Amino acid sequence: MTSPTTDRPGAVRPGEALDASALADYLARRLPDLAGPAPTVEIDQFPGGYSNLTYAVRVRGLEEREMVLRRPPFGNRVKSAHDMGREFRVLHHLSQVYPPAPKPYLYCEDESILGAPFYLMERRHGVILRRDTPAGVALEPATVQQLSEALIDNLVRLHGVDTAAAGLGDLGKPEGYVERQVRGWADRYQRAKTSTVPAMEQLATWLADHLPRESSPPESALIHNDYKYDNLLLHPENLAEIVAVLDWEMCTVGHPLMDLGTSLAYWVQADDPEPMRQVVMGPTHLPGSLTRRELAQRYGERSGRDLSHLLFYYAFGLFKLAVILQQIYARFHRGATQDPRFAHLDKMVAVLAWAGGRALEVGHI
Repeated sequence: MTSPTTDRPGAVRPGEALDASALADYLARRLPDLAGPAPTVEIDQFPGGYSNLTYAVRVRGLEEREMVLRRPPFGNRVKSAHDMGREFRVLHHLSQVYPPAPKPYLYCEDESILGAPFYLMERRHGVILRRDTPAGVALEPATVQQLSEALIDNLVRLHGVDTAAAGLGDLGKPEGYVERQVRGWADRYQRAKTSTVPAMEQLATWLADHLPRESSPPESALIHNDYKYDNLLLHPENLAEIVAVLDWEMCTVGHPLMDLGTSLAYWVQADDPEPMRQVVMGPTHLPGSLTRRELAQRYGERSGRDLSHLLFYYAFGLFKLAVILQQIYARFHRGATQDPRFAHLDKMVAVLAWAGGRALEVGHI
């Protein structure tokens, strides 16, 4: 039985329903030992998340099993950003060497089943911390400190995975990774623009002009690329214990400090200016939480990596996050989705761009 504090799904949002009958027929063919000749399927949807959609699937047949289904967003135009087969492959290999990665079960590329490729994986139960603290969860300062320490320690652990031994050595191209990312996200922003945001243009120019010199061989690690509180599943009895890391769609082999910079971009502190505090996405500002500098210092101490160009990686993280939100807002702006959560994401884009410019002005994170 799940704890009342664990993350639970709810009703499927309008316009994002799945065909339960078609899924039941598919599972009967692919998992006959589980499903039986006439399984029934119940589908709910997990809250949060602006990109790939995540559903809870309960199958009742010869036995009962809970699974999680992932599929691309409806109205998506950026096919390469929502590669279900790639995400399935990452989890298939990673779950064998990195316990926080859930085990995947099935991948389906036949779009006639649910209208898009999808995959199913194991369901784990735990607490997810988003903007608002779940009812029944106590975040005392000591707990918050331990939680923020666990978050950064687990990132170091991920970056220590032997990619070749895990069968993921060919997942990315470390050579030129940072330069490609800066250029690629700048191009994505131009394609997703719905208005002119001068601070975004200035940030893109600064990043292109201040690329850190690449080492030889280039520094690389397995990176998550969206590592933050609401992609962590926490043990309800010990929030400092990470039960699972979720949302692996952007995972690759690349520069580990690009990953750290993205995590720091999500980290809003209690002493940040008011515009930044308006876009807080998790309990990063609560008493007891490490600051961005303290997180970075802890990462550096445990990983042994040089953080002399940390400002660049933090500025990139803010820029990349702003582009992701702009891409989502563009879908809403063009009428490809009616999800009301997306209606004001353009304001968040402007705030993140402003935060990047401010960091460059003061010269630190």
